[in-house]
Amino acid sequence: MNVTQSFKLAIKSLRTSKMRAFLTMLGIIIGVAAVIIIISLGNGLTGMVEQQVEKVGVNQIYAYTWGMGDGTTKNITPEEMYAFIGAHPDLFDGITPWVSGGQGIRCGSEEYEKTGIYGVSEAMYRPQTGTTLDGDTLARGRYLQYVDVINRQNVCVIGAYLEQEAFRGDALGKTLSIGGIPYTVVGVLEQNSDTMSEGGGDDRVYIPYENAMQLSGSRFVSLYQITAASRDTVMEAQALLLDFLQTFYQDETGEHIYDYYYVQSMLDQVNQINAMMGIAMMVLIAIAAISLLVGGIGIMNIMLVSVTERTREIGIRKSLGAKRKDIRRQFIIEAGTTSALGGFAGILLGCLVAMGIGSLFGGILVQSLGASGITFNATPTLSAVLVSFGVSVGIGVLFGYLPANKAAKLNPIDALRYE
Repeated sequence: MNVTQSFKLAIKSLRTSKMRAFLTMLGIIIGVAAVIIIISLGNGLTGMVEQQVEKVGVNQIYAYTWGMGDGTTKNITPEEMYAFIGAHPDLFDGITPWVSGGQGIRCGSEEYEKTGIYGVSEAMYRPQTGTTLDGDTLARGRYLQYVDVINRQNVCVIGAYLEQEAFRGDALGKTLSIGGIPYTVVGVLEQNSDTMSEGGGDDRVYIPYENAMQLSGSRFVSLYQITAASRDTVMEAQALLLDFLQTFYQDETGEHIYDYYYVQSMLDQVNQINAMMGIAMMVLIAIAAISLLVGGIGIMNIMLVSVTERTREIGIRKSLGAKRKDIRRQFIIEAGTTSALGGFAGILLGCLVAMGIGSLFGGILVQSLGASGITFNATPTLSAVLVSFGVSVGIGVLFGYLPANKAAKLNPIDALRYE
């Protein structure tokens, strides 16, 4: 009996006992479907992270600095940071200090106590993309310029919420009061979230960073947002920045003091998130694999029963000249066919459920994260489908070998006498 005949016989056997075949496949179906769903959802979440990173820019580096607290209040100044960045144009594209000016502004007789005030430089805006380093889009007007920052001019860029609430959608050229000082609105950012609220992501004001330092009474900048020249230069730029800060922050003996600065790139964050998601997915896949193990045991059990039921058939085939390898091959093919059909059904179920979850809950997830312009796509990948199908077939062959080997070793005389 050749492979084709063995396969046809396996299909005939499954069609004869449909309910038993379905129950045998059930563990494989559930296990494969679970793996497909987990991988699809994991890929969807990874895609969301990648989209968010691309929106902000993977070449961003964040440098946090603090005073040494030794009585000298030694800390790096914006001028020193600007000089360092300017000395390496091949690695760095720009830098902006980040200063929190607190909360609360006044527009006419209305006060907006939860509005965030932030001081930045002109480097916060990327003209080539029309977005800020945080991924916000400029809707109207212009962003802060070099002349605004260097001259500490009282101009600001506001979010969509403030424009709507304070200026009824027409804010350009109007004034608002920040710390009792009138500021002219020169730009308005595009609405970032689906629903705007007081104190939310669209309720903020950007002013020159030295104005924010004066407003907050701060003498030093604690956060610098630096842009590397490209994704390929992020690691080198980050290492050079670390060397610079290590040289700056030294005690009297020349020892490095690591407690007063911290550097992290967006690329570091992405790698950390992907690593954590990878571990979580592996754990979930391992749990789902238990169903595949149970399904394999079920196939082995049913095949052992099948061998017992067909003992006389095996004896007749052996008496007619069938060899051990022929009997073994027949039962292995039957087990593999059963598992393969279960795997195919599991793939269809997993794909449908994954896409259904993506359609139903993807929008809710994106909205809850406030990630405007980001999509959640839980479509299974071809590699996940092929691997799942291959694993299902492999489980059938592996767990079907023991029953097949038992059938191959039956004595033909004893098999013919079996009732």
